[in-house]
Amino acid sequence: MRRRLAPALAALALVAAACTAQAAPAPFVVGAIYPLSGSQGPGGVDEHRGVLLAAELTNADGGVVGRPIEVRSIDVGSADAAPSAIEQLHGDGVDVVLGSYGSTISAPASLATAARHMLFWETGAVGTLPMGADSGALTFRVPPTGGTLGRNAIAFTADRLARGLGRDPGSLRYAVSFVDDVYGRSVADGAKAELAARGLDLVGSVGYDLQTFDSGAVAARIARLRPDVLFVSAYLDDAVAMRRALVRRRVPLLASIGTSSSYCMPAFGATLGADAVGLFASDKPSANAIDPTGLAPDAAALLARADTAYRERYDESMSPAGLAGFSAAWALFHDVLPASDALTPDGIADAALAQDLPRGSLPNGSGLRFGRAGEAGAGDNLEAASVIWEWVHPGHAEVVWPPEFATTRVLPMDIG
Repeated sequence: MRRRLAPALAALALVAAACTAQAAPAPFVVGAIYPLSGSQGPGGVDEHRGVLLAAELTNADGGVVGRPIEVRSIDVGSADAAPSAIEQLHGDGVDVVLGSYGSTISAPASLATAARHMLFWETGAVGTLPMGADSGALTFRVPPTGGTLGRNAIAFTADRLARGLGRDPGSLRYAVSFVDDVYGRSVADGAKAELAARGLDLVGSVGYDLQTFDSGAVAARIARLRPDVLFVSAYLDDAVAMRRALVRRRVPLLASIGTSSSYCMPAFGATLGADAVGLFASDKPSANAIDPTGLAPDAAALLARADTAYRERYDESMSPAGLAGFSAAWALFHDVLPASDALTPDGIADAALAQDLPRGSLPNGSGLRFGRAGEAGAGDNLEAASVIWEWVHPGHAEVVWPPEFATTRVLPMDIG
């Protein structure tokens, strides 16, 4: 009798195994478009790694409503490559896309996703998005805007730095230098708007085309303005070259502050060494340069967990881009998708607009609350956090503002 039962039991086991395999939930596939090569590659790679880590930790915690996250990545090294990448993902049935680190990539990508009724979740780019991006309906930007970074840079310089030096902010001369593209203009416009709102003296604005950039010529134009404070919106290579040209000309500056994509990047400090010391940057924090006591307890625990995992994989802590990618993707995977009535662009958008997390809720200090379509700040994260960095030693920067995230005090230095 046992001999007759054996084949039957074996058959039942095979059927059970087959049923179990069939019952395995299908993954929820999201697209990821980042510059993984080219001039924006270093930051794009970091931000993409943060997104992948967020998916990995989400899956380790059980996925989204029991479904694992699958990230389908495409290297988008330039703005021209964005529309075809979106078309490829759309053809594959992917209707949720994360990106893109670079503002010049974010703009065409957001237009392409909106045209195909796909949801676009911007994890790092700060530049102004075009009108057709459907912001607040299908396009959402988790990091601070470029305008916010520019305004914060001037606010810090006037309220904290100048007064700390015993100077009246109204007595100083301010100049703005910027790369003339969607990223550079949006950040510079924020700085100029804050200067105007405070009645401070903007003595000149120096824009340049990245393709014809001449660091010596730009430095000469800045020198003729005789600024006390220089605000810079640039990419890495042009920012380094411009700083070297200003040092060679011995342009006397009380302070200089830049923004994302340049002044805050590790390569900026490593390349310039002592010539970077005393410079400031208005940007997002990194994992090892944010005071975790300023975070909610679960966000601080997640930061430690994520940065430990990141270090194990890449032998370094999460950079500002890496932490931005992780935090934005985690917000989508952990907070928004589980709250969606349906995992469709419209369902996810409704869940995103329903979020109301205060600052400090995410590992990079941000909260999550989006402006609605038709309102000011449509699609922007109104609880996005940013910080001010200072290069305090050759190759080493610390967060100095705001106080809740600062890891050291402001160290005024002669940078002229």
